[in-house]
Amino acid sequence: MADDDVLSPANASDDPVLSAERAHLDRARECLGLMRVTAGNLSDAGGDAFASEMLGRSKAVRLKSLADDGRTPPFFGRIDRLRDADDDAGGLEEFHIGRRHIRDDAGDPVVIDWRAPMSRPFYQATPAQPQGVALRRRFGFAGALLTSYEDEALITARGGGDLEGDGGGAGDLPLATLVVEEIERPRAGPMRDIVATIAPDQDDIVRAPLETSLCIQGSPGTGKTAVGLHRAAYLLYTYPDQLHRSGVLVIGPNAAFLRYIGAVLPALGELDVSQITVDELTARVPVRGKDSDALAELKGDRRWSGVLQRAVYGGINKPQDSIQIPLSGRRYRLPVERLRRYVDDVRRSGVPYAVGRERLAMTVAEDARRQKEQVGGSPTDAETRRCAHSTELQTWLAGVWPAVDAKSTVRSLLSDPDSLAAVSRGGWTDAELALLTVTAPSGNVRSVRWSAADAVLIDEVEGLLRRTELFGHVILDEAQDLSPMQLRAVARRAHAGSVTVLGDIAQGTSPWSTTDWATSLASLGKPEAVVRVLTRGYRVPGEILDVANRLLPDLAPQLPPATSVRPGRGSVSLHSVA
Repeated sequence: MADDDVLSPANASDDPVLSAERAHLDRARECLGLMRVTAGNLSDAGGDAFASEMLGRSKAVRLKSLADDGRTPPFFGRIDRLRDADDDAGGLEEFHIGRRHIRDDAGDPVVIDWRAPMSRPFYQATPAQPQGVALRRRFGFAGALLTSYEDEALITARGGGDLEGDGGGAGDLPLATLVVEEIERPRAGPMRDIVATIAPDQDDIVRAPLETSLCIQGSPGTGKTAVGLHRAAYLLYTYPDQLHRSGVLVIGPNAAFLRYIGAVLPALGELDVSQITVDELTARVPVRGKDSDALAELKGDRRWSGVLQRAVYGGINKPQDSIQIPLSGRRYRLPVERLRRYVDDVRRSGVPYAVGRERLAMTVAEDARRQKEQVGGSPTDAETRRCAHSTELQTWLAGVWPAVDAKSTVRSLLSDPDSLAAVSRGGWTDAELALLTVTAPSGNVRSVRWSAADAVLIDEVEGLLRRTELFGHVILDEAQDLSPMQLRAVARRAHAGSVTVLGDIAQGTSPWSTTDWATSLASLGKPEAVVRVLTRGYRVPGEILDVANRLLPDLAPQLPPATSVRPGRGSVSLHSVA
C-alpha cells in the first residue's frame, strides 16, 4: 500500500497483508487464552492461611486481567524497526502494539504492551525523528473484526543507502486517516480509552516519571481526563513495586463522572485502582445540610488550616506539678521538670495530636517502669500499658494534653463566635465571623445537619489528630473547582507521593474556582508541580472552539486559544436572549 493509504473493507478480501494481520490477530487471541490457562493452573496454596489468601487474590486479579471479552482487539498498531547494526539478521523487526503484553508458549512476544519502552516510538516517531522506525501501521476494526490498515513510512532510502527522515515535526503532521475516524466515531455510554490515538504531547505527559508532579491545563476536548487515566495505567506498569504498596487514587468531582470513566482503567488491564469523589474523600460525617455559596466559600478558605491547628493544639498546657502514678502495686513519682520535658519532646516530634497523646502517656509510664527496674523490679509490657491507662495518669493527661474530637471541635467553633475569634487571631472580619456562626450547626454532634464544607473541616481536624492513608500517586480531575481546604484534604493523601492535577481554569463552576494554578498547587503542597498546557482539541469542533476562545480574555486571559482537529460541518451563530 502507498503511504497513508487506507485499505477499506471493499478491497480487503484479497489483500495478503490484511490476511496476514488477521492471522496474527487469531494467534494473539490463542496465545492470550493459553496465558490464562497457565495462570489458572498456578497453585494458590501458601505456607499458611494468610499466604494462601493473598496468593488466591493475586491469582484472581491476574486471571481477570487476562480475560478476553471478544470485543477488544488484542492489538491496534504495529511498528517495523531497523535491527541493531550488530544484529546479523539485518532488516526489520515487527512489533504489534496492544493494551496488554501477550507472549507465546516459548516466551516470545506476540503483542507488546503499549506502556513498554519498546512501544513509545509508535506514539513519538516522526519522519524528522523516526527513532529507528521504518514503518508505522494502524489498524481499523469493526467490533473485533480487523477490517483495514494504514501505513506510514517514516524512513526512506536515499543517496547510497543512507536513511534519512522526510522532514516535518510532530506538530506539523496531519492526523492519520484511521486516527481521524476513531476521533469522529460517535460517542455514547462510558468513556473509552484513547490508547490507539495518543498524541505525542499527550504521550509525554503519560510517561513522565513517577516522582514528577504534573498539572495539566487542558482546553475543552483536549483529552486531559483520558491522559490522566492513561498516566495512572502507565505508572502502575512502570513502577509496580512502589505503587503495589502505596497505590494510585483517582479523585473525580461526582459519582456520575466516576461511572463515566470507570471502564477506562479496566480496559487497560488495571483493575486495582481506587476511584472516589471529592465528597467521599472527606465523608467522615453524613452530609445532610447545604450552605449558601457565600458561606461555602468562607468555609473553604485556606485560613481555616491555621484556625483549626490552633484550636487543636491550643489546649496543650505545661505541667505545673509533679505526679505519682501506680505500677505493679507501687506508686512512682515524676518531677514536674521531667514531665515538662516529655511534653516538649512529644510536641516537637511533629506526630499527629492523638498519636502524641498516646506517646506521652507511654513515655510517662516508661519513666515509672525504669524507676522500678532501678530497684530490681521487672514490670511486664502489659503492666506498663495498664500504668499508661491508669486513672491517675489519664487525669493528669487530660489537664496537659486533653482528648480532642474532630466533630465536636468544628461544631464548637461554628457555634461560639468568641471561641472562633480567639483562635482566628484577627484572621476573620466581624462580618465573616457573623456569617460563619449565625448559621451554626444546631443540636448535639450526632444530630447536626453537616454540610459538605463542614465535612472538609472535620477531615482537616482528623488529619491533625491521626495519620491519614497515603497514596503513591493521586490523579485529581476538575481540580479548578476545589476549595483550598478540599485541596488540603487531597494533599494529606498525597504528601508522600506525586500528583497529576487535571482541569481548566476557564471552566470553573464553584464559588472558589481558581484563577491560577500556582495558588491551587500551593494548597496541594506541590508548588513544584510542572504545568503542562494542552490546546489541541479532539472532541469539540473548531467552530465551537472559536466561539469559546472569544471568551478567554474575560475568563482566563493568560491561557492560549484552543485549536481543533475536527473542522466541523456547519457554522455557529450567537443569539441574545432577554
